Amino acid sequence: MDSKVKNDVDWQTPIWDREKPRRFWDPSRKLLLSIRDYQKLKMKGDALSTLFMKLCVLRHRFWTVVTGAEIDLNCQIGGGLLMPHPNGIVIHPHAVIGANCLIFQQVTLAGKVELGYHVDVGAGAKILGPLKIGDNVRVGANSVVTKPVASNQTVVGIPAMPVVRCKKNAVNL
Repeated sequence: MDSKVKNDVDWQTPIWDREKPRRFWDPSRKLLLSIRDYQKLKMKGDALSTLFMKLCVLRHRFWTVVTGAEIDLNCQIGGGLLMPHPNGIVIHPHAVIGANCLIFQQVTLAGKVELGYHVDVGAGAKILGPLKIGDNVRVGANSVVTKPVASNQTVVGIPAMPVVRCKKNAVNL
C-alpha cells in the first residue's frame, strides 16, 4: 500500500466496513457481529431484547467453536476490528480494544490490556496486562509484551522491545 494513501486515513474513526461479513462463511466477522448484536440488545433491556440476546449467545457459541477464539460477549471492542485468521485468539473480558485494530491468529490479551487505535498485533503475540499500548503500534509475531508501549512504535521479541529505525541516508552493509 502506498504510504501516502495510508497516511490519509483517519485511524481514530472506526471504519465499520472492515467488520461487515463478506460472504456467508466469514467466521471472524460473524463472531464479531454476534458480539455487537448482543451488546446492542443488552443496552435496550426490554423483554423482546432479552429473547433475542439468547439467540445472539447461541450464535456467539457457534462461531466461537468454529473459530477456536475466546472473546467475551461483554468486552469493549472499538469499531473496525479485523481478525483475518481468528483461530485461537483469546481476549480477556477486561481488555479494551481501540478502533481499527488488526489481530492475527493465536494472540492472547491477558488481563486488563488497553490497545489504542490502529494497533496491529502479529500472530502468536502475547500481551500480558495490566498495561496500555499506544496508538499506531505494531507488535511483532510471537512477541511477549509485558510493559506499556508508547504510540507510533514497533515492538518485537521476548520480552518485546522497541525497534530502532535507521535513517534513510544510512548505508546498508
